Amino acid sequence: MSYSPPPVPSDIPDDIVRDLDNCSPAQLRSVAKYAEELAEYREREERLSEEQNGDDAVPEDTPDDVPAKATITIKEINENRYYYWQWREGDKIKSKYKGPVNADE
Repeated sequence: MSYSPPPVPSDIPDDIVRDLDNCSPAQLRSVAKYAEELAEYREREERLSEEQNGDDAVPEDTPDDVPAKATITIKEINENRYYYWQWREGDKIKSKYKGPVNADE
């Protein structure tokens, strides 16, 4: 492990860097977890939006009880990662378990 702080990515605004510099290690880990979950949520929303516009092909292994517009997302539960089919029905996002994430992928 390095004894100097990591380099700051150029695409992170200065005010965010200043705020992070004032955080404890526990707060930084919470921020990192939140940021990862928020990124996954926003990516999922983008995929769902693209699919509603017909931009993506339907995966071949979609189960019969999962709509063709469903996408695959990863959820972390108790430090384990799982694939889920997800799709929108009105204002709700529906999910169906697909299987565990293979650590080799």
